[in-house]
Amino acid sequence: MRRLALLLLPVLATSCGYALVGNANNLLGPSVHTIHVPAFVNKTTRVELEQRVTQSVAAEFVSRGRLKLVNTPPEADVILRGSIDSFGIFPVAFNAQGRATQYQISITAKIELLDHKADDKVLWKNDQYRFAENYQVNTDSTDAFDQETRAINEIAVRFAESLVTNLLEGF
Repeated sequence: MRRLALLLLPVLATSCGYALVGNANNLLGPSVHTIHVPAFVNKTTRVELEQRVTQSVAAEFVSRGRLKLVNTPPEADVILRGSIDSFGIFPVAFNAQGRATQYQISITAKIELLDHKADDKVLWKNDQYRFAENYQVNTDSTDAFDQETRAINEIAVRFAESLVTNLLEGF
């Protein structure tokens, strides 16, 4: 019995396991090296939201190291265009005094990844890219504006991480 187990071990080791369904090569071929990320269009009333999201998305691409960020479309193999179509902040948890202790920030965006070297052929598109995340507030602080600004900055970073993961890993 032990001998049979030893004989089957290499077969089992190679036949079981898992593999990731998506990968960067599914979406971006090996010839794609540069990306241009123009400022997202802000269709919300939240001032500077597009700047925070655009900067976070560009920074996330740079941190991943897969693509080089370029400043102009002629330098780019691909272009990522986006618009932020909705933005909301909603209280989701309260303390005993009825003050909000947790909020949910929700962003809906339209995103397109274009192959600039192939006449801006659409490689990936989502007209309703949704992202939502909760954040805690310090109820002892009297400066709600600063807390909201910090939360928006953090949410922009997490939005960027989620989006870039979807684009580079095919999820």
